[in-house]
Amino acid sequence: MNSPQGPAAPRDLPDAPDPGIEPRRGWLPSLVWVVPLIAALIGIALVVKSITERGPAVTISFNNAEGLEPGKTQVKYKDVVIGSVKSITLSKDHSQVQVAVQLSNQADDFAVKDTRFWVVRPRIGASGVTGIGTLLSGAYIGVDAGRSKEARSEFVGLEAPPPVTGDQKGRRFTLHGDSLGSIDIGSPIFYRRVQVGQVYALSLDKDGTGVTMQVFVAAPYDQYVGTNSRWWHASGVNVRLDSNGFVVNTQSLTSILIGGLSFRAPPGQTPGPQAADYSSFHLASDEADAMRAPDTTPVRTVMKFNQSLRGLSVGAVVDFRGIVLGQVTDIGVDYDPKTRSFTMPVTLELYPDRLRRRVHGTEVPKAGTVENQRLLQHLVERGLRGQLRTGNLLTGQLYVALDIFPKAAPVSFDPARDPLELPTIPNSLDALQTQVAEIAKKLERMPFDQIGTNLNNSLKNADKLFTQLSTEIMPQARDTLAAAKQTFGSAEATLRQDSPVQADMHQALQELTRTLQSLNALADYLERHPESLVRGKSEDKP
Repeated sequence: MNSPQGPAAPRDLPDAPDPGIEPRRGWLPSLVWVVPLIAALIGIALVVKSITERGPAVTISFNNAEGLEPGKTQVKYKDVVIGSVKSITLSKDHSQVQVAVQLSNQADDFAVKDTRFWVVRPRIGASGVTGIGTLLSGAYIGVDAGRSKEARSEFVGLEAPPPVTGDQKGRRFTLHGDSLGSIDIGSPIFYRRVQVGQVYALSLDKDGTGVTMQVFVAAPYDQYVGTNSRWWHASGVNVRLDSNGFVVNTQSLTSILIGGLSFRAPPGQTPGPQAADYSSFHLASDEADAMRAPDTTPVRTVMKFNQSLRGLSVGAVVDFRGIVLGQVTDIGVDYDPKTRSFTMPVTLELYPDRLRRRVHGTEVPKAGTVENQRLLQHLVERGLRGQLRTGNLLTGQLYVALDIFPKAAPVSFDPARDPLELPTIPNSLDALQTQVAEIAKKLERMPFDQIGTNLNNSLKNADKLFTQLSTEIMPQARDTLAAAKQTFGSAEATLRQDSPVQADMHQALQELTRTLQSLNALADYLERHPESLVRGKSEDKP
């Protein structure tokens, strides 16, 4: 216990021995350094893997970067991710955006010359609605793999998905036409009203005289495109009013809305040898034009009419008894100062080969030959004339008809003239109008005033006659009718069923009936006993 004066002094302890220190036999690293070392090794492995799996880097130019985000937007081929967008920058002239894309190692063969890139986003086009899935997942860059062996790192992106990709089987063809019509990229192609392909490119010809279309027909329908196939516009609705009635022709509802093309072999022919890839064809305006037989060089002809050409237009047909021989190419007017009259020249293009057939073993002579001129001279002498006729009563459209009129007046004709001038004759309607005009002139010469005076006198005499009938004849007629009525009343009273005449007549008929019965009995007796006529009737014995 401590004393109150202070703490007790410590006791003396014995000295402790010094600890012995011995050096370690070997050095081992601490476990603390193992974890960072492993992390570094994993990072190096990931870097090496990233470098080894990295494919080519390409740059794609677009008009805008709508829907694209660096590090987020992916590049897909058949919905398989083959790359991603690393950065987006503006071009030097600020007209486009440069999208840097890093492709994966498996997409090494996509960086070639004919590879195509486009942004997949919701679109409404001729081929339908596409890219609906990107409303939730966001836009991405689509790829159409090229087949070229030439490598490339810079591309110009498409503003719309290509209608035909490189992996689709089929054949491509080139069509040349006068007008684009309602055709657009993605418009369908029909074969016997079955959709077999679509249009994938359009361009205007360099000389500006037509258009060129690139079309694709998918397999196996491409086998029906032969070297003799005819192509035409199948857009909208083709409405025709002719002698067969009201005809409406269309391929499908799709062709009505967005247009379309169609092809088929000529009538009576099967598809010829299969057309080669990228073969060229002529595109007709409609099916009738496409199926018409090819024409040779036309013969320029002029017809002069002395009547109104209202209703006749350029393109109107020239008809020979139902066969279309050509069309009207120009309509004009000429003034003759000598006669001070107007004539209406109509220029035509005729195709005589459409009538070229073998008749009785001989062939129709070709145009321009001496034989053909002689034939024309003979036909004109027989009455070959041109005539304007009404082709449609609703619209009043006219066409030029060629026909033989045996009673036509003779005319002078030069078959060697160029252009050939064929004589004309007024149509029946014009002749009727002429007759009506002549009748009107005759009516003008008639004395209608004198006829009116005579008619007035006749009416006065008729009035006097009716007055005489009313005052003199009508009272006698009334008395006569009263007497006739009395006579008919007496006859009716006589012929009534309860009248004495009827009773006497009924009694007379009964007597007549009994007399006939007696005569009948006498006839039967004489038939059995003819001797009674000589001997008399014997008395009956009991």
